Parts: sequence; C-alpha cells; structure tokens
Amino acid sequence: GPGCASCPPGNQEAPREEVAYVTCTYRETCIDQPDFLATIDLNPRSPHYCQVIHRLPMPNLKDELHSSGWSTGCTCFDNVTTRRNKLILPCLISSRIYVVDVGSQCRAPKICKMIEPVDVFWKCNKGYLNVPRSLPNGDILIANTGDPAGNAKGGFIVLDGETFELKGNWENECEAPPSGYDFWFQPRYNVLISSAGVVPKRAGRGFCPNDLKKGVYGRRLNVWNLSCRSLTQCFDLGEDSLPLSVKFLHNPEAAEGYVSCALSGVVYRFYKCERENWAVEEVIRIPAKDVSGWIMPKMPGWSFTVDLIISMDDRYLYLSNWLHGDIRQYELSKNCKPRLVGQVFVGGSILRGGPVTVCRDEELKCQPEPLVVKCKRVYGGPCKLQLSLDGKRLYVTNSFYSTWDKQFYPNMVREGSVMLQIDVDTEKGGLTVNKNFLVDFGKEPNGPCLAHEIHFACGDSTSDILA
Repeated sequence: GPGCASCPPGNQEAPREEVAYVTCTYRETCIDQPDFLATIDLNPRSPHYCQVIHRLPMPNLKDELHSSGWSTGCTCFDNVTTRRNKLILPCLISSRIYVVDVGSQCRAPKICKMIEPVDVFWKCNKGYLNVPRSLPNGDILIANTGDPAGNAKGGFIVLDGETFELKGNWENECEAPPSGYDFWFQPRYNVLISSAGVVPKRAGRGFCPNDLKKGVYGRRLNVWNLSCRSLTQCFDLGEDSLPLSVKFLHNPEAAEGYVSCALSGVVYRFYKCERENWAVEEVIRIPAKDVSGWIMPKMPGWSFTVDLIISMDDRYLYLSNWLHGDIRQYELSKNCKPRLVGQVFVGGSILRGGPVTVCRDEELKCQPEPLVVKCKRVYGGPCKLQLSLDGKRLYVTNSFYSTWDKQFYPNMVREGSVMLQIDVDTEKGGLTVNKNFLVDFGKEPNGPCLAHEIHFACGDSTSDILA
C-alpha cells in the first residue's frame, strides 16, 4: 500500500513519510477505554491529512502504551531494503507486550501476538517495560525499568526476532544495573550504552520534590559489551541527574553519542577513547529559571529534558524540554560544543498568563506566549520527537507519562494531547511551528487521550541502527 516503501537512511532523496503510528493511552484520564495505536495520514495532498485514519484498540485496560519500535532496524549501512512489518509495543505499566502487524495493511494494523505480564514476571523477574530495539542478530531487545513489584531494576529482556517468543533476560546474571530506561548500540564497536530510570512504584505516585536526593531517580550511564552481554563501565552523572534518552550518531564509524538528563538539564557526550574505554563530557547545560507559583522555587534544568534525537546526517541534535516548553535545535560539529541554532516554544509551564511567574531567566527576555494551532490552544509541553528522514520535518507529541501529565498538565489530560509538526531549516538552522498541521487527540471518539511515541512506516531517525 502507499506509505509502506523502504528507504535509504540519511538520504536526502529518502521517500517522504506518509503514515505515522502513534501510541495512545487512556490511563489516568478517568475514561475507561483501552489504549490504542493510532495511524495518522501525513500526506499533505490527502483529504485525510493530519487525521487519525485508523485506531487499533488493545484488548486490555490501563496498559499505558508508551515506547514502540520496529522488529527490524539494525541494518547494514548499504542495505536499504529493510521491511518494517512488525511494530513492538511494550507496556510501561501492565508489562504486557503486543506485536502489531503493519506490513499486511499499513493503514489498518492488527495485533498478531501478545505476551502476558505473568510470563515476563516468571521468566525474567522483570516488569515496567520501555524501549524496544532490534539487535544485529535479528532478536528484539526491550529495556525494563523495574521488577514485578515496582522496585527499580535495569537490564533487558529478549524476544525471538522471527517467532516473537520471550527468550528471557539478555544480560548475564548479576549484571542488572539498579535502574534502566533507554539504550542504543553500535555494532562496529561492540558496545551498548543504557541510561537510568525512576523507581516505578514511586514514579507512579507522581513527582515529589522530597524524592530528590533520595535515590528515587537514577544517575548512571552504563556501558555494555554487546557480544558478551556484560557491563564494562558505569558513569555516575551525579545526584538527581536522571539520564533518559540515549542516541549514538548514525554514522556507524562514529564512536560517539549523547545522553540527555531530565532533572539536571544537562546533555553529555560519550565517546570512545584509547583501548576499550569510553568517556563522558558535559556539552549542554540548560540553565534553571527562578519562578514563583510552581511546586519549587526553581525550575532547574528541570526542564525534564525528556527526548533527544539526532538527524540522519548527524548534523543536528534536537531536545524537547517538557516543563520549560521548548524544542531546541543544536548544530553538531567535530570536537566543538553543540551550538544552539533553533528554538521554538510549543506549550510548557512558564507561558504568559499562566500560574507561574518567572522571576529570573538567563535565557529569555519574557515569558513565551501560549500556542494556538488551528484554533486549538495547546496545553502540555513537548515530549516525544520524531524527525523525517530528510531532516526537514520534526513531529512532536506532548504526553510524557500519564501520572505526571495529570500532575503537571491537568488541562492537557482534560483536553487531550496533540501532535504537531515543526518545519526545520536544515541549511542555517531554525524551527517554526507548521500552523496547518494539528492532530487533535482531544477529538477521539472515546474521549480525549494521551499520545506519546511516533514511528513512520518508511523508517525514521530513532529506529534504524546502521551496522
């Protein structure tokens, strides 16, 4: 069908994305409906442009669909024929795993397999599942954030890439880090790097300032030997850093990448140095804002820098600041600090006319204006990002995690989240909101819902790992 073509990575002539698959949850919205996978029409010439054209409801309630990933994605640099037929949907709260067939009908996906939580609990002693990625051998690796009881626990579970059977844990016994969240790997250097997370049972009660300095938020960046499945190095990024999003550069020759820390507002670059060792350095620090009318007197780097994404040509890095409300574009260059070249506000907690007053701000002269797109006032802040293969269109959703959505952005939970598109200047840098694009999840047939992860059928900047 249309929009199902495969495409070369990092190629300026790459086909344009025609459909997006977006995970949507009803957890914490007071609407008793199952989560669903939304299919969205992205073809500007289509009569259904930026509309939900299909909904695939899950057979259970309160799963919290969150992250998603393709069952194939680790490809050779010059092999561009990867078919993306199956989307893996692990559930953050129920610990269930759905496998969705998008290959048969890309505009009407269907569930083809389900792995029940009890199997994950018994076989792996893991739960609270997050990011899935396809390994070089074809198997699927899923990062977990907790154990069945909701205590923090890092590590990974493995699905067979053909049958999608649960194989068990990936890491060797006794190697599981204290917490986990995201990961990325680089086959040519035999390395996998994973980030920390939050204690699931504490995060489930919402964010509490008293949890700071109490070990509720992870602080480690973990370096793994990919073939031996063993931990080789750990970096402590400091108290309450909460490293979340991890990305290597796409060039398989480049032994470097970046990790964003949600609580400190710091981005670190990690890179390979002599022999087998890796090192980290701070390259971006988003300054705190002094505020009144908020739960703390500072909105420190407290931006909740939740997502980080790198363009396929490795020229630009994008950050979403869920609390401050901005998306940032940095130009990357060899051995230099990333340079801020674009910034746009798409919501957030410091908007003019809201309850929060900014008393001191190192970056902004005045509080940003609320965003209205196609007559809809946008609540919430930018969370998950996805970038077109040619790097010109950045898509963003604004739900982070239902419990925290309800705490920080009750209006968004009431009105439903949105998906926006940002136009990117790939020559000089620069971001502008496309005022003709809005997917309004407040208008869903079953009521307003919360939208999170975005993937394209033709491949995207967060799926493909080049070997």
